[in-house]
Amino acid sequence: MTFAQIVTDSTAEAADAARQTISVWELTIEGGPIMIPIGLMFIVATYLFIERLLTIHKANQDPAPFMSKVKELVLRGDINGARLMCTRHDSPIARMIEKGISRIGSPLKTIEASIENVGKLEIFKLEKNLTTLATIAGAAPMIGFLGTVIGMVQAFIAISQEEGSVSPKLLSSGIYTAMITTVAGLIVGIIAYLAYNYLVSRVQKVIHKMEYTSIDFIDLLQEPR
Repeated sequence: MTFAQIVTDSTAEAADAARQTISVWELTIEGGPIMIPIGLMFIVATYLFIERLLTIHKANQDPAPFMSKVKELVLRGDINGARLMCTRHDSPIARMIEKGISRIGSPLKTIEASIENVGKLEIFKLEKNLTTLATIAGAAPMIGFLGTVIGMVQAFIAISQEEGSVSPKLLSSGIYTAMITTVAGLIVGIIAYLAYNYLVSRVQKVIHKMEYTSIDFIDLLQEPR
């Protein structure tokens, strides 16, 4: 075999490989109708992650500068100024402290209960839609597996309808088409699972700051004047 023939054969093989290359979009189309709910879940998971991340980031502010100003106003007896300071800060901690300031003069237990109730509402707001993200993390792989089972059934039906010997190409194409939905479901599920756990960890940090700040405020009210 001459060098020219080797080059020609290599070029032909490369051309065949290029023709056999399938794009991601073509793979998505091959997955069939099951890819539609998986794609929708990916879009919803992405939106929820970004929306929750921005909300939690906004809530996860350093409360030290805010609390130092509130303490100064409360110790001076300027309760209205302290409440005004709280209303200017759009954060869960500020709303908790504002509620506590509005109850100054009441028994300490009443103030603690008021702050705790507001804190529970703020935590509920922070955790909003996280259960949806967790549901997507579990449902996406299951839907993908369902698509694979349906695809395998269709592939075997097509094989049973073939007369004579079944070509390996028909068998392999049916199987890889069926497996596409499982791959897509796992990808979406893994992304949603990681996003959910990351957001939960961020929420826990905010909750810790809320608890610490509420204790600090209660201690402030017990300081001798």
